[in-house]
Amino acid sequence: MSYAARRERAAALISQADSPTVITRDLPSIRYFTSFSGSNAAMAIGAEAFVLVTDGRYRDQVHSEVALAGLEGVIEIRIDRDLMGALAATLPQSHEGPSVAVDSRLGYADTQRLHALGLTPSASPIDLGDLRQVKDAVEIEMLTQACSITARGLSVISESIRVGETEQSIARRLEYTFAELGAQDRAFPTIVATGPNSAVPHHRPSSTPIARGDLLVIDCGALVDGYHADMTRTFVVGREADSRQKAIHQAVVDANAAGRAAAVPDVRARDVDAAARSVLSDRGFGEHFTHGTGHGVGLTIHEAPMVSAANADTISAGTPITVEPGVYIPEFGGVRIEDTIVVGDPGLLLTKASYDLSVVG
Repeated sequence: MSYAARRERAAALISQADSPTVITRDLPSIRYFTSFSGSNAAMAIGAEAFVLVTDGRYRDQVHSEVALAGLEGVIEIRIDRDLMGALAATLPQSHEGPSVAVDSRLGYADTQRLHALGLTPSASPIDLGDLRQVKDAVEIEMLTQACSITARGLSVISESIRVGETEQSIARRLEYTFAELGAQDRAFPTIVATGPNSAVPHHRPSSTPIARGDLLVIDCGALVDGYHADMTRTFVVGREADSRQKAIHQAVVDANAAGRAAAVPDVRARDVDAAARSVLSDRGFGEHFTHGTGHGVGLTIHEAPMVSAANADTISAGTPITVEPGVYIPEFGGVRIEDTIVVGDPGLLLTKASYDLSVVG
């Protein structure tokens, strides 16, 4: 899919609104349509406008990135600290009805600023983020690279983990390894959780040393050209796992497999969640699975669709999602196994790493 095709999809969505143009400050959506990756920008896109505004810090970057994307002359670029003011100056004003639509993520202050500038925002916001759920071939390639680096990086550092090393040390070494393997950054703050900490799904790495017999959960991802990988594996420290650890780990591995198998085109998100959750319930661990089964991933680490019991929306082919069941038992520890996949028939597994309960340290 080209940038032109992305804009055509946006135009089709915007045509359902009562305005020919939508304004957004959502940076992932701006990058999706323009290639610009700066931290401050606004965009007007639609049948009558394609305008990108950023401030002077990004004067060279915005022109370079837009040109590399083949969009020079297609996008009107403006440099101005007053983002809304610069956009308003390019758009027709109307006193008889809505003159622009706004992205659902546009803040209240920006919406009020548009009113003050003489633009009338539509009462019905548009969610440009919905257009980013199904990925094109270039996006899948970026995600594939990010996931490959993630799996390789975790494999490399798992061989050097030692008993007594801290969670923080492991996390920092892993993120450095991602950079050595070609990632631009980490996709999110790495989770390293040992012993009882592994029962906390989003534990922040601390100075806690890993100890022999601990379960060790590592949730990590590399960032490549703006695209986020997401993968979790669980290890045991210093010795072979005991029977309880093995039973929990096998249940989570099987739940992950069931969730991945259920992720076929046009499946309801809640049915993927149910497939994974039912395995853990049948093994007696249902009450210890305390979060949704997954989420979309791409230019942000958490994007639509949410794979949970509350979401009845269907998932289209070509949508990357995570499948990440877990069991968390306070004071004992936890296990999570997470993959990033692309929904299809068959689906595409991007995070290719062993599911064994490997011994580290």
